[in-house]
Amino acid sequence: MPFIPNASLKEKMLRELKIKDIKELFSDIPEEIKVKDLNIPEGKSELEVERELKKIAEKNKPFPEMLSFLGGGIKPHYVPAAVKAIISRSEFYTSYTPYQPELSQGLLQAMFEYQSLIAELTGMEIANSSLYDVSTALGEAVRMSYRIMKGKEVLIPNNISWERKLVLRNYVKGLGVKIKEIRYDDEKGTIDINHLEENLSRDAFAVYVENPNYFGIFEEMAPEISDMVHKKGAVFIVGVDPISLGIVKPPGEYGADIVVGEGRCLGMGMNFGGSSLGIFACRKKFLRQLPGRIIGLTHDRDGNRAFCMTLQTREQHIRRDKATSNICTNEALCALSAAVYLSLIGGKGLVELAKLNLKLGRLLAEKICSLPWFKKRFKGKHFNEFVASFSHDADYLNMELAKRNMQAGLHLGRFYPELKNCLLFGITELYTEKDIDRLLIAIKEVYHV
Repeated sequence: MPFIPNASLKEKMLRELKIKDIKELFSDIPEEIKVKDLNIPEGKSELEVERELKKIAEKNKPFPEMLSFLGGGIKPHYVPAAVKAIISRSEFYTSYTPYQPELSQGLLQAMFEYQSLIAELTGMEIANSSLYDVSTALGEAVRMSYRIMKGKEVLIPNNISWERKLVLRNYVKGLGVKIKEIRYDDEKGTIDINHLEENLSRDAFAVYVENPNYFGIFEEMAPEISDMVHKKGAVFIVGVDPISLGIVKPPGEYGADIVVGEGRCLGMGMNFGGSSLGIFACRKKFLRQLPGRIIGLTHDRDGNRAFCMTLQTREQHIRRDKATSNICTNEALCALSAAVYLSLIGGKGLVELAKLNLKLGRLLAEKICSLPWFKKRFKGKHFNEFVASFSHDADYLNMELAKRNMQAGLHLGRFYPELKNCLLFGITELYTEKDIDRLLIAIKEVYHV
């Protein structure tokens, strides 16, 4: 685009700034780190760009064309057609957060319902109207705990996602906080209670536990951990898989102070890894420290029911540098999807869904470990993910399976050296026993059985 709107003002602007050339604006940047040449190709027409993008898109293999059993991350879940139909309505179809709440009563009510559903699901007293994803929710939970208790250390399990760890490290930079990792029990795959107790000093202001954990195993000692944490005066943060809450006790019932989770499984697609939903709930006494926003129910001057933003103490509003969070425009459309999804399936549907995921997870583990090269790595009870040790090269297996439009488990040895050739498998309600059998057949083909 050759036309620059301020071209006629350029000389005047330079004189006003008392500089001779625009380059002087960047004089503080050392020459050695300046980019000399961007090496950008010549522009293309719309038709040429479309052709190129289509060529790139052809490399994608969607589920179930690529039958993936990767655990530890984003998995495909069923999204009812009604979810897409409702969130596609013109009143809702934007991820942007309403800044004029009095003009957005419908969306504000939807967010109020979302908060109510999440609070009920997690067993907590309040929930905000969502964050970006589980990683940012964890980061916000730790910063919130620091504001509540102060302290020098936060304890986290060694076996959480490496991505979550990196986000958390970024979130606590500047606080002078040390992140201590608690090892997992080599036999059960759950958090090592003794190691936790050894490190749970008065310096610890928060302890984070995932249930089920990254290996897919339920932390059955969560109530005992809660007691340990509270005796030391620390905040107990629990990470959850929302679907598992259909069959297990919610964290609020065993003493969690803050609950976080990844809500993508509640009515959202995999979206190439983008646009997710960070669940965040806590006890009412921590309301003023809550990040994000709270939508409240009130009445207007005529006595009619109305919804409004009752808490929005972020940096763009009155709190400024004292804001609880810099979370701005989150994916409100994702929160709406979760609200619609949970409303559609209801409590009974969530129980059935959780039972199906549990059943398929156990079936997959049973069938995989019936092969001579696999053995279940941990004895703990798992949900819809589990770890299996493999007697051969895990990377080679996945490379060969990819040629057959198949993916086995995630090779944990890349992130945990002690788990070399151990695979983290995952499954959801979208899979069938036939899909599992296809995986077994493909594995046997690789090893000519």
